[in-house]
Parts: sequence; C-alpha cells; structure tokens
Amino acid sequence: MLFEGQTIKADTQDGGIAELRFERGVEAVNKLDALAFGELRRALDAIKAASAIRGVLIASAKDTFIVGADIFEFASVFKRPEKDIEAFVGANSEIITALSDLPVPTVAAINGLALGGGLEVALAADYRVMSRAAKIGFPEISLGLFPGYGGTVRLPRLTGLEPSAEWIIFGAQQSPERALQAGAVDAVTGPEELRAAALAMLKMAVAGKADWQGRRARMKQSLELAKEEAATLLANARAQAAKALPHLPAAHFAVDLLEKASGLDRNAALALEATTFAKVAKTQAADSLVTIFVNEQALKKSIRRYAKDAPPVRRVAVAGAGIMGGGIAYQSASRGVPIVMKDISATALDLGMSEARKLLAKAVETGRLTQDKADAVIGSITPSLTYEGFDKADVVIEAVVENFAAKQAVLREIEGLVRPNAILASNTSSLRIDALAEGLRRPENFLGMHFFNPVPKMPLVEVVRGPKTSPQAIAMVTGYAAAMGKTPIVVEDCPGFVVNRTLTPYLIAFLRLVCDGADFLEIDNAMETFGWPMGPAYLIDVIGMDISHHVVEIVSAGFSPRMDVPFETAIEILLREGRLGQKNGRGFYKYQSDSKGRPRKEIDPETERLLAAGQPNGSTRIGEEEIALRMMLPLILEAARCVEDGIAASPGDVDMCLILGLGLPRYLGGALKYADYLGLKNVVDRADSLADLSPIYRPSERLRAMAASGEVFYPL
Repeated sequence: MLFEGQTIKADTQDGGIAELRFERGVEAVNKLDALAFGELRRALDAIKAASAIRGVLIASAKDTFIVGADIFEFASVFKRPEKDIEAFVGANSEIITALSDLPVPTVAAINGLALGGGLEVALAADYRVMSRAAKIGFPEISLGLFPGYGGTVRLPRLTGLEPSAEWIIFGAQQSPERALQAGAVDAVTGPEELRAAALAMLKMAVAGKADWQGRRARMKQSLELAKEEAATLLANARAQAAKALPHLPAAHFAVDLLEKASGLDRNAALALEATTFAKVAKTQAADSLVTIFVNEQALKKSIRRYAKDAPPVRRVAVAGAGIMGGGIAYQSASRGVPIVMKDISATALDLGMSEARKLLAKAVETGRLTQDKADAVIGSITPSLTYEGFDKADVVIEAVVENFAAKQAVLREIEGLVRPNAILASNTSSLRIDALAEGLRRPENFLGMHFFNPVPKMPLVEVVRGPKTSPQAIAMVTGYAAAMGKTPIVVEDCPGFVVNRTLTPYLIAFLRLVCDGADFLEIDNAMETFGWPMGPAYLIDVIGMDISHHVVEIVSAGFSPRMDVPFETAIEILLREGRLGQKNGRGFYKYQSDSKGRPRKEIDPETERLLAAGQPNGSTRIGEEEIALRMMLPLILEAARCVEDGIAASPGDVDMCLILGLGLPRYLGGALKYADYLGLKNVVDRADSLADLSPIYRPSERLRAMAASGEVFYPL
C-alpha cells in the first residue's frame, strides 16, 4: 500500500502499475473537500517517491467516480475576501495539476458520474476510458459558477472551443457517445469491462505504444485557433449566454475566460482561471445559488426527519376531479400509489382521466415511460361517482372547488366514511385549516396539502399544520408527498400559508401600479426582465381571473387592514367583462390555441380601454426600476413577516416556498436572501418612501429592529 487515507487509497498492481482509488469510507459517493484534496496531495507524493511505478490508474471504488466539490465548504469559503477565494481555488487546482504532471502515464476509468471537480480530476489524466453507464459534465453554472480546478483550461485543449463553451455555459450532463465524439474521452466500454479496458490503455502507454508525452506537451501549450473562426464561436457563445442566462454573470465570465486563456500556456491559463473564479464567487448570483443548494439540502434532511417513522402510504383517494384532481391522481399513480378519484360530475371525472392520459401519453412520447408502464399507471387510477374505496385509503385529499362551505361539507362527509386512522388533507390554497377542521371529530388527522398547478410540473407541496394536527399526520403526508416526487415544506396555518400570503401583496402592488396609470404590458415586461418566468398580468391570466380575485379577497381579508384594497382593481374590471384569463381566451391578454393546442398569448387592444376606467388620474409612464421596486418590496416585507410569525421553520423554508411554488427568480436566492443582498436598512428606507401608497409597504417593527442592529436573515 503506497497510501491509505479516509477518502483515497493508492496501491501497487502487477507490472509497476499504481492504482489511485477514490474511496470515501462509508459515504455513498466521492466528493472533493479539504480532506480529499489533502489526501490526494499526499498520495501523489507517495506515488512520485516510488521509483518502480511506471503508470497510474485513477479509479473509484464507489458506484460513481466523483460527484464534485463539497458545496457546503464553498458556502463557507465564499464569505471570505476575493483574494482568499483565489488562493483556496488555486491551491486545490495545483494539486490536480500535480496529478497531470506525474512522471508516468495516467489513465482515468470513469464510472457513474464524473461531475464538476470530478471531471476536472479525470481531465488531468493523460487518457480517459468511460463506462457506457456513466455521465460527465460541468454543472457549476447551476450554482452561478464555472469550473475552477482546471476545467476551463483542459477541456478546450481536448475538445476545442465550441463544445467546451456549451458544456461550461449550460452545464448539461454528457453521454459517453457525446463525450467520445467531442474528444473529452478516448474510449467507451461496458461497465463490467471498464477496469480492464483502462488498464489495457495504460499498459499501451507504459509500453510506448501511445504518445502520452506528446499529448501532455500539447496540453501545456496555448490553443491553436483560427482567429476568425474563434471569434465567431465566442460571439455565438456570448449571444447564447445573454439570451438564456442574463442573470448569471458566470456564463459571461466563462466566455471571456475561454477567449483569454486560449492564448496562454497552461500554467498562466490556470492562474487566470483561479482569479476569474474568485470574482464570480463574489457575485450575487453565486452567493444566492449556493444558498439555495444549502437550503435544498436542509429541506431534504427535514423531510427525512418528518417521514422517518411514518408508515408507507399504500392507497389514496382524491375527492374532486378536473385538471387538479387528474394531476394529483396522475402524480400518485405514476409513483406507484394507486388512487381513487371521485367526483359528483361524470364530466369532471372524464376531464380528470383525460388529464392523466394526456400526461402519460406525453411521457411515452418522450421516452420516459413505456406504453405498458403507462397502461399500468392509468389502470391504477379508479374514477368513481361514489365514495367506494375511500374506506381503504390511508390518505384522502379533498380537492373540490375553493369554497369554504363546500369544502367543509365534503370533509365532514368523508370523515364518516374513512378508517379512524386515515389522514384527511385539504388542497385549499387560501382557507384556514383550523376553520375547516371545525365540526370534524378527529381534527388531529386533518391538515392542509396544498398542491400547485400544474401538479406534474410544480415541485412544491405546502403541508399545512393546523392547531390540532398530530405529528403522525404531518409525518405521513410529508412522506407521501416526497414519494410522489414533490418537495413538501411544512408550514403553519394562516390565510394563504406562505406562497399565497406572500403572493397577495405582490399582486396588490401590481393592481396599485395599474390604478396609478402604469401600462400592464410594461409591468409584465419589467418583471420578466427582472427574472420572473412571467409578469403579474400574465400570471393572473394563467391562474384564472376568478381564482386570483378569490385568493386576493380571502388573504387580504385575513390580514386587514394591512392588505386592504380601497380601489376598484383591474381584476374586478376585467371580471365584470366576463374575462377569466386563459380558461376562456380573454383576460389581460387574448389567447389562441397553437398547433399543439396550447394557448398562445396575444396583445388585446381592448384591454387598455377597459382598464382606463380604473385609472382616475389617467395613464403615466413608470420606469422599469421603480416597477421592480414597487413589486418586490411588498413580497419581501410579507416574507419577513412569515418568519416573524413562525409560519415557516426558517428563512430558508420561506425562500424555498417562493422559489418552488411561485417561480421567484433563482438568482435572487429567495425574497429574504435578496433582502440581505439589498441590505435591510435599505429595504426599510425604500419601503418607508412608498408607505403612502399602501400599508403593504410598511415594514414590521421586528424588521426595523433587524435593520437598525445590522442583522441579516442569513448570518455567516
């Protein structure tokens, strides 16, 4: 044994071959952290000191090669000054460079996943053999970063600029075939033959039958590029980054880095990579996206904690069909939990089953399901006009119309039919769980389970704890939601919970802007430019004018007078004209079906005339920056109140609710992370300057105290 550590081992094989093996103890995967880098340096020193070594095989003892860097370590390091980050990245990069400079040939055997720093380790080898079951890639862009351990230097010297720019900017995982075609790997083989194939390639190099020294020399030189062709490729990459990733500076820095580093030798290019990486690490986007990663991991732990003692959910029933019920039924059945879907209307049942079939057909068409599997899924959804089968359900989801009396009546009826230990969950989006629980004999078995539409696409489920909800009910529904492939976040009971409570003042801000004379088209454009997937007017059309009005009405009444709306709103004006949004083809916009039957948004000139009736001072031009400020501040202030009121367990949970359930731009990191970025004193001061417009701009006393004392929602 040449070296034995907690994450890496190096031993000798026959014929003077050393195997450098990543083997991270009892952990499921290999990752690169301070411990791994320290051990890698010591292992390389041991290999260099062993004069009998003639070649090195780099492999993994796990089912995957290396999944990348330790992002929790990044989160800590990125709080330091830029120079410290540069030194940190540069030191780790030097260790990987020491691997590439070993005095003997090296071959990496890539199994499972080689991502981020894992791929950078593989690229440091002279040759790479990849399993057909493996994937490689640079996903750093999802963290607002680019590769920092030599990836931007070594990949272009193997593949050329075009594939490198695409892989680094967009972060997709690459198949073995694509990797081989691009030149990132030298051979592809079956998983069982991987080790033998890699050893065979290494022995060829050791025997002088492969020019590893010539290849290594080329990897140390600058890139040989045709100037005009390189300029065109880089211009295209910049244009793609500007269009697809306008809020991620890492993409734009990466293109600049590729351009500058291509004219440098390896060592100078690596130094430039470390310097540029440190700059990117200090951007808002990188800070925010790393925070999201940390919040996501905390959520996963929370979900496991809630669900660890819960019995599995084997049968489910949903009361209420249509698009929502059909989406819930599809999601449950496709994850292996049979479901009864009940409605009083055969038409609604047909619509629910049609929705499930449509979703399954799309899954078959895209290759995600076989037809046999799709048939089995649809067979596990039982449509019914009666409550037959509800007595066998572990969980029953009420998903009828968002009307208090209707929901309460259905819940009371269902409770008399189900087993005593069955869990009742309401899919209400805004009604209080404690109020719905009145009259139930077993309120401890009742809670909210708020899905978002469309169910298959929206990842969040708000699991709403009522005052009497038992821990067992929370655990069971949290586990079931996770088994459905959703991200459940446990929240406390209040009007609108987290998402709709926070959405309501955001929509009120929009309605006030329109009342003040702003053009709704300019508001939508401003918020889409800011990073939202759609502007507020379009969002209201998609949700439905009637549903949006109902949510605003219910939630604002629950937080009166802070959310009072003392003027006729654009929603009320358009509703009076029978405009419901996408569902009937007219809302703020008008809609025509495209060739695939999807609603296509078009500007409706009539809307401006209708809305003028609700603009007592006429129309006016409001700048994009002011629009964004007036829209975002109420959302931030209400998110802060959700933390203050204990509606969610942490600022991270509030922010993840808004990202997963509302589509808040990820580069912000969440409303509260964005507040930290702006500075809480700045948030309070800007809100105070707008307080005469509406009470939604008035900060809480707790937020004022935080601002005065220099506190943040995300301390170091």
